[in-house]
Amino acid sequence: MELPGLSFAVWMFICFYASVDGYPSGKVREACASMLPCHGSSPKLSPEHTITVNGTEFKPGDKIEVHLSGPDFEGFFIQARDAGHLDSPAVGSFMLVDRRLSQLLTCGRTKNSAVSHTSKAKKKYVKVYWVAPGDAPKRVQFLATVVKKYKTFWVKIPGPIVSQPSAPSSTTTLHATSESVSTSHPVSYLSKPFNASGCGIMKFCIRNPSNCDPESDSCFFLSFQKEKSSVFIEMSGPSEGYLAFALSHDQWMGGDDAYLCVNEDHHVHVSTAYLKGRSLPVLDSENALEDVSWRLVDGVLQCSFRRNIRLPSYKRRFNLDASYYIFLADGEASEGGLIHKHSRQPLITNGIYSVTGLPQDIGGSRSPRLIKAHGVLMFVAWITTVSIGVIVARFFKPVWSHSFLFGKEMWFQVHRIFMLTTVMLTSISFVLPFIYRGGWSQQAGFHPYLGCTVMALTIFQPLMAGFRPSRHAPRRQLFNWFHWSTGTTARILAVVTMFLGMDLPALDLPDPWDTYTMIGFVAWHVGIDVLLEIHSYCLIRKVEVIGDDRVQILQSLTSAEAEGRLFKQIVLTIYVCGNTVFLIAFLAAVNQI
Repeated sequence: MELPGLSFAVWMFICFYASVDGYPSGKVREACASMLPCHGSSPKLSPEHTITVNGTEFKPGDKIEVHLSGPDFEGFFIQARDAGHLDSPAVGSFMLVDRRLSQLLTCGRTKNSAVSHTSKAKKKYVKVYWVAPGDAPKRVQFLATVVKKYKTFWVKIPGPIVSQPSAPSSTTTLHATSESVSTSHPVSYLSKPFNASGCGIMKFCIRNPSNCDPESDSCFFLSFQKEKSSVFIEMSGPSEGYLAFALSHDQWMGGDDAYLCVNEDHHVHVSTAYLKGRSLPVLDSENALEDVSWRLVDGVLQCSFRRNIRLPSYKRRFNLDASYYIFLADGEASEGGLIHKHSRQPLITNGIYSVTGLPQDIGGSRSPRLIKAHGVLMFVAWITTVSIGVIVARFFKPVWSHSFLFGKEMWFQVHRIFMLTTVMLTSISFVLPFIYRGGWSQQAGFHPYLGCTVMALTIFQPLMAGFRPSRHAPRRQLFNWFHWSTGTTARILAVVTMFLGMDLPALDLPDPWDTYTMIGFVAWHVGIDVLLEIHSYCLIRKVEVIGDDRVQILQSLTSAEAEGRLFKQIVLTIYVCGNTVFLIAFLAAVNQI
């Protein structure tokens, strides 16, 4: 009875030893089906190694060079499989180039249908030849498992797809949300990033920022290159969630033809979708994309694919020989490939373009022109004109009381001109978002509500001023109080509204630069106000009050104020220059979006 027990212990030791030691000799026939090394740990997700070939087409009997390269690795396992059925047995046979690094293995009934390492020696590059069999499928994809260290390995790294010249178009199902069932899709891993060479010459490109190069810059890039009856598309951007672009007949989401590259557990899925209103994309059960490839390195997601210019059997796919607005968006994706609403305004071209027409190299804007104009006009009105008008009325009344302009005191005319300009700019700016949105925005928070309040106060202020009592009327003091309180309330609410509006996705100002600019302006305005108040207080202290003679006091005060005319004019000039600097900085930021 002891012998069977001893045999069982020996058998357990052998199994345990094999599972721990792995396959340093490369004899990995047990992994032919799964391509998974028996190392007792989970594979890594983002590949560091790439597979390349020297051609994309083959005929039975052809030899294709296959290269595996990347950082130092100890073991590898290469197979070729039917691209439409990646779980099927190995296809074709291999020939060796360097027998010191690689050896042939037989998987299933096909001799020499896999290649593996011969030892644990470090290597960076392996080259072999794949020989196409007579019964090869129409499309073949190369797969590799790479072992960097014992517990650091990648399984089934997708390589290039090669096809026979008569291979039909692929319409393999692909999904990217939790509402659908994932299926295998013939994809390959990009060996290097895209570049901007050929933009405007051979291919139609959209870049943000303009003139950036996705090969060296972390920027958003979309290109279309016409190839006979199809278009090859490249998309790149700094996103670890998803990238998407859409073709649209207008500058609004809804009724659009969309294409998504979604990162799902460090593997990128490419799919087509239909945008229905401002809701989540409706993914297609089938897509018409071919030659799908992807890359996800250092937080930059890149994918490429090909589709026919016309797809009559796909009703929601637009023809690529027509002109459209083009959207480019990015956002987060949760576990399972479920995408979330983009956190920033999509990049939108300023006009309609045909991606198969004359090659162009253009940019786009994440802020529509009407929204830009709205922000600029409000900034000019409530940062520049209203501020200067208030300071003139409050501090320059004694200085300019004896100067006249168009029959009225100069301070009053200057004050009125700036305030009426504020009313005009605010009124024009107020209607622009309604024109752009086509109605009320439900997604702008408190900004539109406060904006409507400011607009109402802006209209009420000049109407109230038109019915002001005469200077010595009993109700003049009550008017002065209402006029001041209404104007002050409007200014405070306007600044708060601008703070809220600067963070809205539609304007997409650089954060936190926009907040710092507004804080800087408020501090600048309060500082000038305090300086002029201190100056006025110092002048009043100089007034010699003789008894209770109010006339004498007024005359002395007017004389003292006149003495400070030069100082106030210098401060006003500095204030106007400072406001101009804030305005130029804001315009420069708006011009970049």
